[in-house]
Amino acid sequence: MSSNDGIKKTLFVAFALCIVCSVIVSTAAVVLKPAQEANQALDRKRNILAAAGMLDDSMSVEEQFAQMTTRVVDLRTGKFTDEVDPSSYNERKAAKDASLSEALSSEEDIAKIFRREHFAVVYLAEDAQGGVEKIILPIRGYGLWGTLFGYIALEGDASTVAGIGFYEHKETPGLGGEVDNPRWKALWSGKQVYEDGELELEVVKGTVDPSATGAQYQVDGLAGATLTTRGVSNLVQYWLGEGGFEPFLNNLKSGEA
Repeated sequence: MSSNDGIKKTLFVAFALCIVCSVIVSTAAVVLKPAQEANQALDRKRNILAAAGMLDDSMSVEEQFAQMTTRVVDLRTGKFTDEVDPSSYNERKAAKDASLSEALSSEEDIAKIFRREHFAVVYLAEDAQGGVEKIILPIRGYGLWGTLFGYIALEGDASTVAGIGFYEHKETPGLGGEVDNPRWKALWSGKQVYEDGELELEVVKGTVDPSATGAQYQVDGLAGATLTTRGVSNLVQYWLGEGGFEPFLNNLKSGEA
């Protein structure tokens, strides 16, 4: 056998292996996609429950989440809408679609999200009489290395924080990554968002003095993570402000949502 024949056979075998491997990987991706999407949906539900302080490890996530009411809010009007299906709606994709979102000016865009979608999926925990006990809202904004995605939960008064959690971010472990620290997240519970209709909630640099004026509106910053601290403060202020959910929360409190 000539050297040329040997090279051809080697190349043929290598090419054939590439094809076979590509088919296997593609098939696995297709087969596993439904399971991956189901796991992502389950993880999202877990994070929603955790942000609201409602996650009970003794019960299944699906069983607990079944007690939540899922609604869509039109952020342009601050009212509930049936224009989109919450089970299939994707805020991230909508924010990239000019027909489903709007561009933000540099002054408006303190969270650095560039575009805000027209609709947002929110979650309500209701009591037996239909009264709202918890309101869970999606939030996002830029930190140090990328966008943080999470939820903030408010009590039924739509002004007291029940909890917060981020399910996706790129912050530095041990620094900005401390947004995942349960001790830091616990600091949010009970904080007030508004005073006389004005948004006051913020994350400050350093530690909050509980005896200082305005302490009820302030959360400790993350040590050694100034930009992440500022980013979290900005994103919370954006989404709880006039450009985000504030009109909806006002309508909800007045019964006009």
